[in-house]
Amino acid sequence: MATVLVTGGRGASGRWVVDRLAGDHEVVVVDREHPGLDADPAPSVSFRAADLADRGEALDVVSAVDPDAVVHWAAIPVAGTHPEGRVFETNALAAHNVLTAAGRADAPVVQASSDGAYGFFFADPTPLPDELPVTEAHPLRPEDPYGLSKVTAEETAAAVARRHAVPAVSIRPSWIQYPGAYACREPGYVEDLAAGAGNFWSYVDVRDVADLVACAVADLFGDDPAVEPGTHEAVNCVAADNALGRPLLDLLREEYGETPDDNAVEEGDDRGAYAISKANRLFGWTPSRSWREEADATGVTGPVLFER
Repeated sequence: MATVLVTGGRGASGRWVVDRLAGDHEVVVVDREHPGLDADPAPSVSFRAADLADRGEALDVVSAVDPDAVVHWAAIPVAGTHPEGRVFETNALAAHNVLTAAGRADAPVVQASSDGAYGFFFADPTPLPDELPVTEAHPLRPEDPYGLSKVTAEETAAAVARRHAVPAVSIRPSWIQYPGAYACREPGYVEDLAAGAGNFWSYVDVRDVADLVACAVADLFGDDPAVEPGTHEAVNCVAADNALGRPLLDLLREEYGETPDDNAVEEGDDRGAYAISKANRLFGWTPSRSWREEADATGVTGPVLFER
């Protein structure tokens, strides 16, 4: 089994990524805190503690593990929870340190980016996209430190790929939801159109995110990878529908008064605003979960890698 180092694997979405990878790989979880020596994880999961914003610690832990691939899922996952400068510094430094170490170890990279890189959500006022659906080629125009940190991380991945001749993939989820606890279906969100306007009512189930990570890792290990050594690709990761279940163009007209001139979305289509065809073309991934079935799901068991 290949060894995959996963940073941030004890986080809310990170543990779903670890759970998804653990059946096929030896997974080494690197996070700021160690769960303790009495932790009893799955047989193929182990832990290391490191401050990944510290260059020496990041280089040391990646060198010690010597992974076959690195999934960088660590650092601050959302804006508004820390001082702005800390958000940017932590995310940018952690990405630079971890991805540089991965390149030196000749390890392919999959990392967490965000639709925040496009710069829609935290802009004031929120701009309409240049196109619909929003493809990965859309210009990145963040005004906030979180979005800027994701653009920096993506550029770092591209630079590491070029310098060390490894493949790199940046995954751009939009507002990750959890089975049985879909915040995008809470009354305060559903009843207030403006609440979801910043990302055009987009969302994605955490299991679909984990599936895309697994698909990308499998591709990087493949004999004929879609992402070749020395190249970097970014892919959107969102649900096929929008969180309100209404025609996307109607939502945009009601909230913004207009739709983009470059528009390939059909009237009446309740799709999400982001294109997902690139992830399918490269990795064969399509989202399989919708709020219609999952928002009130019961009996869904989450990852138990750390509680056994």
